[in-house]
Amino acid sequence: MNDNTSILLDGASLTRADVVRVARHGATVRLDSGQLAKVRRAADFLAEKVSCGEPIYGVTTGFGSNADKLLGAHRVRDELPGGNPEHHEGSLLEELQHNLIITHAVCVGRPFAPEVVRAMLVIRVNTLMRGHSGIRVSTLESLAELLNRDIIPVIPEKGSVGASGDLAPLSHLAIVLLGGGEAFYQGERMPGAEALVRAGLQPVRLSFKEGLALNNGTTQMLACGVLALDRLQMLMDTADLAAAMTLDAFAGRTRAFAPEVHALRPHPGQVATASRFLELLEGSTLADIAYHLVPRFRPWLADAWSTPEGQAHRFDISWDYVPASQRHGKEAFYSRFLPFKGGKKHQPQDAYCLRCAPQVHGAVRDAWDQACRVFDIELNAVTDNPLVFPDAENAQVIEDQVISAGHFHGMPLALSMSYVKAAIPVLASISERRTAKLVDPANNDGLPAFLIGNEDATDSGFMIVQYTAAALVNDLATRAHPASVYSVPTSANAEDHVSMGANEARHVLEMTEDLGHVLAMELYTAAQALQYRQDMLNAARELAISGDWAALAGKINGAPRQDSPHYPQFEREVRQLMQALAEAGDFHGGTAVREALEKLREQIAFMQRDRAMDGDVKRICDIVASGVLVG
Repeated sequence: MNDNTSILLDGASLTRADVVRVARHGATVRLDSGQLAKVRRAADFLAEKVSCGEPIYGVTTGFGSNADKLLGAHRVRDELPGGNPEHHEGSLLEELQHNLIITHAVCVGRPFAPEVVRAMLVIRVNTLMRGHSGIRVSTLESLAELLNRDIIPVIPEKGSVGASGDLAPLSHLAIVLLGGGEAFYQGERMPGAEALVRAGLQPVRLSFKEGLALNNGTTQMLACGVLALDRLQMLMDTADLAAAMTLDAFAGRTRAFAPEVHALRPHPGQVATASRFLELLEGSTLADIAYHLVPRFRPWLADAWSTPEGQAHRFDISWDYVPASQRHGKEAFYSRFLPFKGGKKHQPQDAYCLRCAPQVHGAVRDAWDQACRVFDIELNAVTDNPLVFPDAENAQVIEDQVISAGHFHGMPLALSMSYVKAAIPVLASISERRTAKLVDPANNDGLPAFLIGNEDATDSGFMIVQYTAAALVNDLATRAHPASVYSVPTSANAEDHVSMGANEARHVLEMTEDLGHVLAMELYTAAQALQYRQDMLNAARELAISGDWAALAGKINGAPRQDSPHYPQFEREVRQLMQALAEAGDFHGGTAVREALEKLREQIAFMQRDRAMDGDVKRICDIVASGVLVG
């Protein structure tokens, strides 16, 4: 991470892109001086009210089900015979905030990745900058310094129910400020106190409401969700590219993507996806190709080709001839197409996994758009409790200025994540169906079985690539159950309905990784298929350009005998096929598809014979994760 960008936080203008720059690229933050004045005003207001003896929830009372308990002027424990053996420095009000953090840091599991914690830090600082939380400027600046000095609190992944916000994970974040917990610093895991010392920071002693300000809010679910949405945006573009490469490999049809078609059902994601497919396929000489030009694969034999160039091919090609006696009632069709059946079936539409890709990919984009709308609002929202309004007009009692509400409840985020969570297996599933179609000789339009020559019956080719994709799709589908529909009450039923949004967003972030792997399997397979398709068609074209019509005729099954009265018609039609192939020009995928294929081939070679595929699979997964294919 070496981004030198410094992002100004004012509580109102943080974007998802800003969070990503901080989380993944090392940007630092600055605090807007104008907003710090509002932060100071709220903290001073609380201090004034406490000095006046006002009862304030979470400041002079307990939390949750303890809200009815008012703090006294001194510790009852100090009255123990012999004194209090567990003396706490500072006042009861300070002890309340301190204890809130240390007792709520109870998450379990492996630690969140540093990018998640950095995202949490910038989000938390930004929401506190709104000036409605009562935190002191000094404490807020210390929190920002954790981020800027790259102190990464150790936050185990599991433990938030998403109402009263992400109490437990945020307590793990805040406890490092107090000199507790653990943190990563310069790549090393150590006690939080040691990390502060090494970074030149002092531990913080919390004041009025600062514990609540630090651990009450939707920060974990928001951080995971923002990072998931960022990754998903790249993966949606990758899915479109993979589908376009697959469609080129099938020499498929593009009319289903026409603007006038989608104007009749103008779902935004669908319209955008159809348009993107046309852009990706622009320049293709495979899409919408005439059926009769496309040969089908035939295993290579030593006598398959008569020239040294032909002998170098890893395949043979063939067509079936449709004699005139089988064309009755089909004259209109054969007036447009020559009577040769090769790889393509004579049908005007592709399988759903290709033809309906705009409808499916587009629906996923709409789910993503909806989640982005929700998250963009949340990024600059205040989500702790109670909310401090020091300058409220016509305030009669303290409750008019310190208002207990429910902004910590994560349901807006949870439900939008549930939508995305359901969408991810859908995008993975249609990708896997395309991969399955590519390797299946009954459905791959004349490509070799499992995309390998297999002349000696020893090669498995890409068979198991589809197995892996299928396993990942099943795993994604079983994880797609919405966490948001299953509330488990907490805090002695004071928190009797919770969002489970932290689980939801964490699941989605994890699921994007496997989605990327499924798309990588498709791209790996489609690249092999596309090269076969291009090479088979170009081999047919080279044969036609050579002018040896008899050699081309030798690739056609079902030809009439030379002494048959139908032979002259056959010869004439073969010469027409030869002319059409020779005039077609080089066969290749769309410009964007070709560029992607070239990038893949820089690291992963075409597989002519079986080889160990584990290295290929790791490389293609890394390529997809990097986003290099889509920019």
